[in-house]
Amino acid sequence: MRVIAGQYKGRKLESPENYDIRPTTDKAKEALFSILYNDIPGARVLDLFAGTGGLGIEALSRGAAECVFVDHSRQAVSLIRRNLDHCGVTEPVRVAGGDYRRVLAGLSGSFDIILMDPPYNQGLLEEAFRLIREHDLLAEDGVIVCEHRKEEDLPDDCFGFTKEKERRYGIVKLSIFR
Repeated sequence: MRVIAGQYKGRKLESPENYDIRPTTDKAKEALFSILYNDIPGARVLDLFAGTGGLGIEALSRGAAECVFVDHSRQAVSLIRRNLDHCGVTEPVRVAGGDYRRVLAGLSGSFDIILMDPPYNQGLLEEAFRLIREHDLLAEDGVIVCEHRKEEDLPDDCFGFTKEKERRYGIVKLSIFR
């Protein structure tokens, strides 16, 4: 696993010791950031269910101004911090551990990009959408990108967010909402 482009290009990211954390493949990551190309410069990013922090670090590498990383796993939070240190990230970051519902309720301000890659088959995406809407966490022209299993279909409208695109990459699907 590596940073694909930008300021931290080529830096290897530490991977998890087991399969409790599932990093986004390079192919899916390249596709995701091609879709977000114009949204990234200067963006405030939320990497929800961050795992290794690879998506948020990629966003920072490509010009995002700030990133908040959220994961409930202590192993993931430690891994994110090590990856940030290894890359020498200088942009403002916050790494928040704990239940995503509690963390979302405590966030202030809105995000230009929200990246969600939750554990598969646990039904976490709809609740996350609800909380993002309830706490007004997406900026007016913001975008939400969800990575999920290709068999899982998300509704075209999820708590007032409209699905714009869906793309499949192997066993995963990227769904883009605005």
